[in-house]
Amino acid sequence: MIYLRLIKESFAFAFEALRVNKLRTILSLLGITIGILTIIAILTAVDALKGNVRASVDKLGTNAMFIEKWPILFGKDYPWWKFINRPLVTYADFQKLKPRLQTAEASTFFIDVSNQTVKYKNNSVEGAYMTGATYEFDQVYAFEITNGRYFTEVEAKAGRNLAIIGAAIATGLFKNEDPIGKEIKVAGAKLVVIGVIKKEGASILKFSDDDNSVIVPYNFIKGVVNVKSDRNHPHIMLKGKDGIPIDEVESEVHSVMRSIRRLSPLEEDNFAVNKITVLANQVDSLFDVLNIAGWVIGGFSILVGGFGIANIMFVSVKERTHIIGIQKSLGAKNFFILLQFLIESVALCLIGGAIGLLIVWLISVGASKALNMDFTMNMGNVITGVGISVIIGTLAGFIPAYTASQLDPVEAIRSK
Repeated sequence: MIYLRLIKESFAFAFEALRVNKLRTILSLLGITIGILTIIAILTAVDALKGNVRASVDKLGTNAMFIEKWPILFGKDYPWWKFINRPLVTYADFQKLKPRLQTAEASTFFIDVSNQTVKYKNNSVEGAYMTGATYEFDQVYAFEITNGRYFTEVEAKAGRNLAIIGAAIATGLFKNEDPIGKEIKVAGAKLVVIGVIKKEGASILKFSDDDNSVIVPYNFIKGVVNVKSDRNHPHIMLKGKDGIPIDEVESEVHSVMRSIRRLSPLEEDNFAVNKITVLANQVDSLFDVLNIAGWVIGGFSILVGGFGIANIMFVSVKERTHIIGIQKSLGAKNFFILLQFLIESVALCLIGGAIGLLIVWLISVGASKALNMDFTMNMGNVITGVGISVIIGTLAGFIPAYTASQLDPVEAIRSK
């Protein structure tokens, strides 16, 4: 009970210091607040972005890869003039590749036509992606249809004017109407909606923006847009069989594509096999650098804040020297005095840390709504913020607290 009372009194002294010397205390707590704010904000952002990347990789699968004209990552001095002269990946390449792959579970060919306007009566949505894909698209690229259905194989091969639309497009065009069976217009073509994709939110590794996409059969889109244009990003996407290492799948794809392109052993590749895991690993490395930067920047702020807390505690000891003398004359042990000021120092840091955490929480809520991405501050980051506050409070308050505990009671009483 005596220690609980001690903690209560120490917090009371901390709040009293904040009340009596508002400006001094707030300026001293500012360093702690900014430090915690910086560190926890960056940790929260990095955790959210890493989670988004992992979700994207899980969505596509760790054994997924793309065959494209351009590599997904470039070296420091990459020969761009070689890449720009490469031929595009074509539907003919896909038709030759598909039956020859032994390690692939499924493969698909698709193109993405960006910046399209989708219209329905007087409503329109701009900035949509129109994806023209072969029937196997849903076997390789995972998405969930919440309303309606996917194309049948007959519909896909026949190139019917059917569309599966994203949640954002459905909301923007149809409001409270059921989209299924309605006719929309994209790129000058009329399409009948047969399905709506589940709302996914923003994605960092977005090879197709699900919420703003219009998926149509490839045999339909090739009659509407130029499928041989580099601007329309033709891809072959495939997924390796379970249990087969991704490097083995990549090796087979590489070998078959060289054969299809009739490249001699001395000729360089005129295509790129891009693994999604490679980009994910690069993004993770970038996030690790951001984490370190956050700790360094926040660390300097916390260091300044620690000196500010130490200054407050020295002033507090000076102002309460007489009280310390009375406490010691009545039998208070040195440890009791030491603990009293340490708890007060920690309490001040916790106040600064709590303000920083509150600001991060408000920012995360705003960012989640504005960017359509989950930036929730998890419990681990909250514990980290509280832990840092306790450590800084202990370190900053130890010397003032120790000084107070060593005061001679007679001299302390006379100080007044």
